[in-house]
Amino acid sequence: MKNAVFGLLLALQFLTRLPVPLTCPWTPATRRWAARAYPLVGALIGATLAVVGSLLEGLVPLPLLALALLSLWVALTGGLHLDGLMDLADALGSNASLEKRWAIMKDPQVGSFGMLALVFQLAWKATLLWALLAAGESPWWLVPVSALGRLGAVGLLVMVPAARPEGLAYAWQQSLDWRDLALASLLPLTGLVVLPGLLWLLVGMAVFFIIHGLAVRRAFGGINGDIVGAAIEGGEVWLLGITWSWWSFVTG
Repeated sequence: MKNAVFGLLLALQFLTRLPVPLTCPWTPATRRWAARAYPLVGALIGATLAVVGSLLEGLVPLPLLALALLSLWVALTGGLHLDGLMDLADALGSNASLEKRWAIMKDPQVGSFGMLALVFQLAWKATLLWALLAAGESPWWLVPVSALGRLGAVGLLVMVPAARPEGLAYAWQQSLDWRDLALASLLPLTGLVVLPGLLWLLVGMAVFFIIHGLAVRRAFGGINGDIVGAAIEGGEVWLLGITWSWWSFVTG
């Protein structure tokens, strides 16, 4: 039980900027429980956004509400995954050799491709949030979107090898196996009982992360922390698009 609690707190420390006033032990057991808690932390992020969205809905214009939710979304995660997205975009945009791409990813400076990726990522998120709200969609759909984005990250850590025997992604992988992915999936699978459209999100999440995993394995030989973070950001936009499509064309 202690390892499970420390694992949840460790996941909060890695995935959010929420204050955790404890120093969590970094052990194989706590890493396993942290990975299992990734979707739960994602659900917490989504629930926070949903509560704020529900409180403000009808009080402010929809474009401002969408921007407010996006700003809170970035603040809750501290822009951590956006940093990975920018690093990956700079590396891929360089069209350089593999070693040079790795050097670019480690460079703390942001290049033009990274800035373009950031602008389009935030623009797509804001626009899809606005479209969902304008279509009358409940902001509570942000709970499964955020949770499944982080479940996909666990899937990458379990299924795609680290490109190099170094870094956080490699350290996480040494403690994980398919059982951890199965346990991390329990929360999203339980949601199928109450959310009929969640099946489409699960399928969409699987498709996106399989394609992403194959692509980065071909481009880099595997994953690292930046690639996992970029996958969370890309997965969230993809899932927002699926949610909008479901609401507009299936239930609309």
